[in-house]
Amino acid sequence: MGVTGDRAERVCQRCGKAGSTVHSRGRIDLIAELCDPCWNRLANQTAKDEGATASPRPEPGPDDVTFMEPQTCALCSADIRVYPTVYDRWVSLAMTELPAKAVPERFRWRLVRLRSPRSPVVVDVVAVRVRGIDPLPGELVIPAHHMLCAGQWAEGRPLKRPLLPEISE
Repeated sequence: MGVTGDRAERVCQRCGKAGSTVHSRGRIDLIAELCDPCWNRLANQTAKDEGATASPRPEPGPDDVTFMEPQTCALCSADIRVYPTVYDRWVSLAMTELPAKAVPERFRWRLVRLRSPRSPVVVDVVAVRVRGIDPLPGELVIPAHHMLCAGQWAEGRPLKRPLLPEISE
């Protein structure tokens, strides 16, 4: 994929330029073969559209065996889970799962465990936004943290009120 004619160089699927920076992108190697500038534009726009604007977790050293506390939201001080997306950007997720009927479509996420090709060992966990096929109303999804963030409401951020779901059993 990406090699054209008699040239051995890969070609960007977006701009058509060949070069050494063109390679398969994303954490699951299914997104596209793009050059660095095209990849960054695509990933940044996708992150902006999906609300994946969190900072990555600091990487512990190879000899560090101390317990890592969950990250906390700077606005509301709630614990959050920060995961990479398939397009190498990071998203803050709530600590609890909720039924899909209680979470608006734009805030629904799932965690996907990526395994090594030759063994059943999980090597990475990535967040994937739920889209395409809607989950059943009772199916559990992980809401984006900014859906539940009380700090956004207190500081007059774009959300006018916290979107706390009303769950009826």
